[in-house]
Amino acid sequence: MLDERKAAILRAVVQEYIETAQPVGSGRIAVVPGVEVSSATVRNEMGALEDAGYLVQPHTSSGRIPTDKGYRFFVDLLRSSDVAIDPVDQTQVRDFFMGVHGELETALSQTSSLLTSLTDWTTVVVGPSVGQATVRTVQLIDLSSHIAMVVAVLSNGVIEKRTVEVALELTPEIVEDAGRRLAQTIEGKTLSELGDTVAEGEPDLLLDAAIAALGAAGRKAELYVGGASRMASAFEAVEQVREVLSILEEQIVVVSLIRDVLNRGMRVAIGEETGVGSLAECSLVLAPFSIDGSGDGTIGVLGPTRMDYSQALSAVAVVSQRLERALTEG
Repeated sequence: MLDERKAAILRAVVQEYIETAQPVGSGRIAVVPGVEVSSATVRNEMGALEDAGYLVQPHTSSGRIPTDKGYRFFVDLLRSSDVAIDPVDQTQVRDFFMGVHGELETALSQTSSLLTSLTDWTTVVVGPSVGQATVRTVQLIDLSSHIAMVVAVLSNGVIEKRTVEVALELTPEIVEDAGRRLAQTIEGKTLSELGDTVAEGEPDLLLDAAIAALGAAGRKAELYVGGASRMASAFEAVEQVREVLSILEEQIVVVSLIRDVLNRGMRVAIGEETGVGSLAECSLVLAPFSIDGSGDGTIGVLGPTRMDYSQALSAVAVVSQRLERALTEG
């Protein structure tokens, strides 16, 4: 634990570095409200903080910058206090959710764009797990001579649409009959159960293909990424930007990362805490949401370790709450 003065100085250094992205000198911190001691005292305390691993001095003649440990102390202080979203942002969030209607996928995609506009960093939204959601209604739509679309409305509000192609020459009568048998076979079941589902009666290529397509949908999580290009402004090294953008393109990697962070009981992963080498200079701020108390999803902000944590924490907290309410109320 840090004493009150060291904590105030560390907090001031982190805030100044987040704002300027430049090493912070003792003279600047000495006049910060809440610190207000001599520059010499600040230098001594900053030296002690460096020895303890909270700060680092990039060059002997420069000021200091926070380490992951310093950011962690700062974030834990924020999480122990009430972080309020800016009134202007509150209005933007309220207006956004007043206009959210339609399919869940559209709402989640739009939410990722909203978070990007609030935080100015990359955002990730993982849709609620559909594997345990039950099929409320399902229908088959005839598209062409060999192609049909299966549309299922799930208990968590997700609408799954999958196109299936079969060697069989389709007619409206064949599609209608397969659709009726499909509804009888899978309505009320979860998508995770469909892998073991066998339709009764005569073999039906279209019916089997529709069941398989929905079963596959239950094994994957939907990921929506907003503002990926914002990461390009966070780092000077082109290769580093390329590596981060490459990670964002790997849906399985991102979803696994988010689940791992949450499983460790964390809501903020800083630098190496992410467990992904390419994100060693990034931080991830997360907030879960659910629909009707089940089918958890997650929203988050990904930015450099010097991101504005106060802004990110308040934004994901407020947006997750409003998203959960909007989806639950329909």
